[in-house]
Amino acid sequence: MQLFYTPEINEQLKTFSFDKEESKHIVKVLRKHEGDILKVTNGLGYLFTTEIILATDKKCTVQITDSIFYQPNDFYIHMAVAPTKMNDRYEWFLEKATEIGVNEITPIICDHSERKVIKTERFDKIIQSAMKQSLQFHLPKLNEPITFKQFLAQKQQGNLCIAHCEETQKTLLKNVIQPNERYTILIGPEGDFSEKEIQNALELNYQPVSLGNTRLRTETAAIVACHSIVYANEQ
Repeated sequence: MQLFYTPEINEQLKTFSFDKEESKHIVKVLRKHEGDILKVTNGLGYLFTTEIILATDKKCTVQITDSIFYQPNDFYIHMAVAPTKMNDRYEWFLEKATEIGVNEITPIICDHSERKVIKTERFDKIIQSAMKQSLQFHLPKLNEPITFKQFLAQKQQGNLCIAHCEETQKTLLKNVIQPNERYTILIGPEGDFSEKEIQNALELNYQPVSLGNTRLRTETAAIVACHSIVYANEQ
């Protein structure tokens, strides 16, 4: 199934017209015609079955013939991950985390972060593409980048965990996870969190966790943590 995404479509509409860019892609690139069926999601849990009733490269209009709402998972994953020095590594994390089933992502700027200026426009497109490719109907929420201190001040809900590399007592993440709960996981930059950042998180009841016996890159650690929670909820 090929899945299209547009946030403007909703269950109240009978017909819908794609914008000029998407219309051109549908008609000129994909060579769709009147009568062809398109599957469309708005990223809010809905899957629409539509039929093309007007196919031009400036305006592609569809008639909505059916809609199904898919409930979100009973668990929730919020990954707060420091941007990597190489931007493509963070983009890889965004793509794979979306495919796995992350719900929310916040880029956090830490004391040891080498990349402190983040543009999220491309990040949005990567997440949208990964959602469509993996045939999911809930678009993960991508927050604007904030400092680690600002993030802690938001007082997240649910189970709070921080994965760091310091040689201190930590619990394996797999032993922390319980099904159908909310998790916020902090993953630091290449230079790890500073001692002060770790202490500040612990004072706010973040539980220090380990992701295994090997030292992982930022983006790898984030994927391992995300998948661990999804896997534990599929047992």
